[in-house]
Amino acid sequence: MKQQKNKTRLCTRLALVTLTAFGSVPAFADPSAALDRVSIWLGAFYSDTQTQIGATGRSGIINGYNGHFSLEDDLGFQEHKAVPRARLDFLIGDHQGFSFDFFGINRTHGRSISRDISYDGTTFPASASVDGKLNFNFGSAAYRWWFGTGSDVFGLGIGAAYYGVKARVEGQADIDGFGGSAVASTHETAWAPVLQLGWRHAFSHNFRIYADAYGVKKNGGNLAGHIYNAALGLEWFPIENLGVGAEYSYTRIRLDQNHPSYQANLDMKLQGPSLFARLRF
Repeated sequence: MKQQKNKTRLCTRLALVTLTAFGSVPAFADPSAALDRVSIWLGAFYSDTQTQIGATGRSGIINGYNGHFSLEDDLGFQEHKAVPRARLDFLIGDHQGFSFDFFGINRTHGRSISRDISYDGTTFPASASVDGKLNFNFGSAAYRWWFGTGSDVFGLGIGAAYYGVKARVEGQADIDGFGGSAVASTHETAWAPVLQLGWRHAFSHNFRIYADAYGVKKNGGNLAGHIYNAALGLEWFPIENLGVGAEYSYTRIRLDQNHPSYQANLDMKLQGPSLFARLRF
């Protein structure tokens, strides 16, 4: 009986020590006022777009593979268009987390061209009726570290980006000296590493500003090149979990699709304001 009582006392003491230890461990502190546990962005980017596509022969002019043309100037594409955009950020602990970003551009237009243009080995002569189409999709996922406390934090993110290009030009064309209908197209996707930088400042719990930048670069493969972006924005939350975000950004996309005798090129610049519905938790 005495042994049983000793065991009971020992268990009671161990339980008290355990409870005291757990009680003395501090809970996770709240993250910086410039960050949210979960942050959702849903909105659109009103882009001023300039786009050049074409091809470059590997050794001089090869079967019409040299030359570039502007989708806006030569094919009459609209320079301004609203582009859907979505983001998701969430923290693991107080200073680390994940960041996801996606946007896609789908553009198409047709017109009678005023000069000869060549794409993917096909020449479309002046006065021909030509339809053009360009789709570009971009998505990224990165692990982020946030440094700093209080109202200011600085972020570094490393991850992967997915991007795809689909271009198509269709119309009356010259093919080996003969006229007829023709379609020239290209479609390629790729993965590449992405590096992100960020800064957040909270004027108050409900009003903040931020700056973001990222770079994607890939050498070799079927779709090589680089993508750079810089953005400056602000957030305002009139309601605790619901607010608005606005930013101005610039994106430069320069990609080369490799073929045996030439490279198909895409050079696109996007700049303009974005507006988001903001959710935070």
